[in-house]
Amino acid sequence: MSKVEKSDAEWRRDLTPEQYEVLRRAGTERPFSGALLHNKESGSYACAACGATLFGSDTKFDSGTGWPSFWEPVNREAVELIEDAGLGMVRTEVRCKACGSHLGHVFDDGPKPTGQRFCMNSAALSFKPKK
Repeated sequence: MSKVEKSDAEWRRDLTPEQYEVLRRAGTERPFSGALLHNKESGSYACAACGATLFGSDTKFDSGTGWPSFWEPVNREAVELIEDAGLGMVRTEVRCKACGSHLGHVFDDGPKPTGQRFCMNSAALSFKPKK
């Protein structure tokens, strides 16, 4: 996987203000506000910053939390997991390995077979319908 590197000015130019806040500043969109939350089409979800494929629709599930949730990435090598001790709690942040952008967090309360819930921001993802 090749690394994507851009200056802050390039990220600001290429992303919407909401995408920039989420992807580059580790922000979180309001729950139940994301465009991809209720998407049920077949396809793949990619990093909105660099286009790296991250999740498949076959692993998406309704977690009831207000953000698109997946029980597994397409490839574990596509994401980077980092301990996040912000907000007075310890969580595991999920970043795109190709460009380092913040995607969301992963929790151990998801469905089988992994038991994980990759809770992603819609603003951090783009959807590619299956052809």
